[in-house]
Amino acid sequence: MTISEITADVDRDRWLAGADFADAFRITVDRPGLNARTAAEHMLGHSPWWMAALLNLRNGLVRPFGLKTSGADARHPGPMIGIFPVISETPRQLVLGFDDKHLDFRVLVDVATIGATSQVTATTLVQTHNALGRIYLAVITPFHRLVVQATLRQVAVAT
Repeated sequence: MTISEITADVDRDRWLAGADFADAFRITVDRPGLNARTAAEHMLGHSPWWMAALLNLRNGLVRPFGLKTSGADARHPGPMIGIFPVISETPRQLVLGFDDKHLDFRVLVDVATIGATSQVTATTLVQTHNALGRIYLAVITPFHRLVVQATLRQVAVAT
């Protein structure tokens, strides 16, 4: 199992116009016909203990600044996967994310069947709105990369 960082080759204007940050990671799993919802549920539905601990730490640190600690709110009463609202869904692509006062973000989970395998790509787009958003992004980026790779590994383990 190899997780590769790849070029974020998505239509940024469609999902988050003006995004200042984009990255993408891909894994190939031995499961043809995997759909985007199932991949996203394996990625984000159950966090390992260390990711839950990081999220709890993050929530405690950002709460005094009035930042969201989950995407669940009255403005997005629709379906969620983990703490992330579902914005758009097709069998091959699921888009999650929410907007906050410091930044907006989207996570795109794309799945392509190639022979007897499926490629799962997780793309993250972020648009910062102010200095707090830029500082926040700089602080979390190293952790973000570890978290994305770990969540992609969960797809491989579940298949």
